[in-house]
Amino acid sequence: MKLRAAGTVAVVDDEPSLRETVGFALRREGFPVETFADGVDAWNAFERQLPGLVVLDILMPRMDGLELCRRLRQRSETLPILFLSSRDEELDRVLGLELGADDYLCKPFSMRELVARVRVLFRRSAMLATPVGETETRFVVGPLVLDPQRYQAKLGDRPVSLTVTEFLMLQALARHPGHVKTRRQLMEQGYAHDAYVSDRTIDSHIKRLRRKLAQVDSGFDAIETVYGLGYRFRES
Repeated sequence: MKLRAAGTVAVVDDEPSLRETVGFALRREGFPVETFADGVDAWNAFERQLPGLVVLDILMPRMDGLELCRRLRQRSETLPILFLSSRDEELDRVLGLELGADDYLCKPFSMRELVARVRVLFRRSAMLATPVGETETRFVVGPLVLDPQRYQAKLGDRPVSLTVTEFLMLQALARHPGHVKTRRQLMEQGYAHDAYVSDRTIDSHIKRLRRKLAQVDSGFDAIETVYGLGYRFRES
C-alpha cells in the first residue's frame, strides 16, 4: 500500500448531492478531494493509497461506514476520520467512535463547520508527523510516558497506538493524578472546537482508551471511574 496522498480528503457518502456540496466546499478551500458513493468503492481505492483524511457517512450500501472505519483503523491508527451521522443515529455514532473515529458531525451541518473541523484534524495529523529535537517535552506518570508534541504514548518502552482525541483525553487525566475530570472537561480537552458531544461519546472514548492500554499491559488500570462525576488517573 502506498503512503497517504497528503492533503487529500476522501468523501464517502451515498448521497450524490451531499458528495457534490461537500466536495465543492473543500475544493474551494484548497483541499484536493476524491468522492466515493459507497464503502466498497472507497476501500478498493484506499487499499492502493490512503488519503490524508476521510469524511465518512455511516449508513451506506454494500459496506457501511462502521465497517470501513474498522478496516481503515487496521491500516492506520493516525489517519483522521470524521463521521457524518443523522441526528437519530446516536448508537451508530458511539460505535463509530469506539472503532476509532476522531470526530463526527450531525446532519444537517454547515459547510463552514465541516471545513473548520477538517482543518483541525489536518493540523493534528501534521503535528504527529513533525520531527522534534532532543529538547522535546515529555512527561512520565508511573510506567506511562506521554509526548505531547508528537501525540505519542508509551507504557514502559512499548508504544500505545492512540488517535489524537484519545491521546488528549489521556493527557488531561494523567497530568493531574488523583483529580477527577468531568466528562465536560474531557470533551473540552479532546475536541479543539466548540463541539458538543454526549456523555456516552466520552464514555466510548474512555472504553477504547482503556482497551488499548490493556492490550499493551494487561495490568495497567490507572483510569478510574468516579460514578456520578467522571474519571481520574489513579495516583501512584
